Amino acid sequence: AIVLLVYWSVGLARIHRSLKALPSARDGAASARERPCTEPVCVIVPAHNEAGVIGELVASLRQQTHPAVRFVLALDRCTDDTLKIVRELTEGDDRFEIIEIAECPEAWAGKVNAVWTAFRASDAAKNASHLICADADTIFDPELVAASCALVRDRQLDMLSYVSDLSARSWFEKIVQPACGVELLYQYPILRANGSGEHRRAFANGQFMLFTRDAYEKLGGHEAVSEAVLEDMALARIAADLDLRVGIFMSDRMLRVRMYDRWDAFRTGWKRIYIDCAKRKLSRLHRYAWRVRWIGTVLPACAFAGVLLSIIPTAAPEFVRWIAGGLCALGLCAWLLAMGYIYRRGGFPLWSVPLNPIANWLLGGLFSEAARDLESGRPVKWGGRSYLLEPR
Repeated sequence: AIVLLVYWSVGLARIHRSLKALPSARDGAASARERPCTEPVCVIVPAHNEAGVIGELVASLRQQTHPAVRFVLALDRCTDDTLKIVRELTEGDDRFEIIEIAECPEAWAGKVNAVWTAFRASDAAKNASHLICADADTIFDPELVAASCALVRDRQLDMLSYVSDLSARSWFEKIVQPACGVELLYQYPILRANGSGEHRRAFANGQFMLFTRDAYEKLGGHEAVSEAVLEDMALARIAADLDLRVGIFMSDRMLRVRMYDRWDAFRTGWKRIYIDCAKRKLSRLHRYAWRVRWIGTVLPACAFAGVLLSIIPTAAPEFVRWIAGGLCALGLCAWLLAMGYIYRRGGFPLWSVPLNPIANWLLGGLFSEAARDLESGRPVKWGGRSYLLEPR
């Protein structure tokens, strides 16, 4: 109970301090309205069989308020109706360019090749001072591009990325996904992601990454991470090595994403993310599995049991039962307050907070399964290709 109380009291304070210390996309939007940005921007969207989601993205891109933005849709080996949909939705809007990619070199990751091919082939990309790479399952607020440019200007950044707001439609999005997101931010604290030097914890979210042209060229573009399954983290690590100024901010509802619409895809996707974040180290994955189950499941369950036992007459002195029960109740309250704050900020239903211990137990299972996949040589299937990742 004491561990739970201290852990989540400190955790809640740190989360609140982090959010107060850094601007959000909303702050960037306010700045852009006061001092509009006019730099030419190119948004590149790699898409592999995204017919189910790309329509919402294109609709949101058409509403962008930035006066000098162009969009390049890089359709990577699509076999569904993605091309038909984007042609219909972009007809008559000369800000859009469609590039079809028929094949991917064996040594390249599909998404990385799509972005790099589009960057080299598009005049809009070549002439832009700011380059944005965004996933096809994102939805932009009308002011997002303008807000991002303002944040880069105001904070003199070389690279910017957001912690997006995730959808909550399916049961696993409402129950398990919040725990997955919390764990990712635990591994990559947002203040450290915005730090510099030895204190920086390199992080970026490939759902949305903005680069100044100079920074993109210094990084070597996506060609520098051609084999990376998680190109965002690979680029973030290079940026840290080059000591580029990187900003990681909360999107504050201005960038919405539906990552996975099926439970099997959800599990596969998050395993891929965690394997790369653990740098393919089996010991880390096993340690993460133990930690999330202990802190996220066992401690809250023990605190709840302690509260129940304190009201049941036993041989223990009454004052001992009340002190123990009070500590358990305080620990449980600290945990509930922290989870409620996180869920509310993330747009997740508050009724799913009491189910967080179940979510963390399932998350621990994902870590263990990721370790087994890595150890057994099971390929990672993603974006129409299979990748064999070897443990380190």
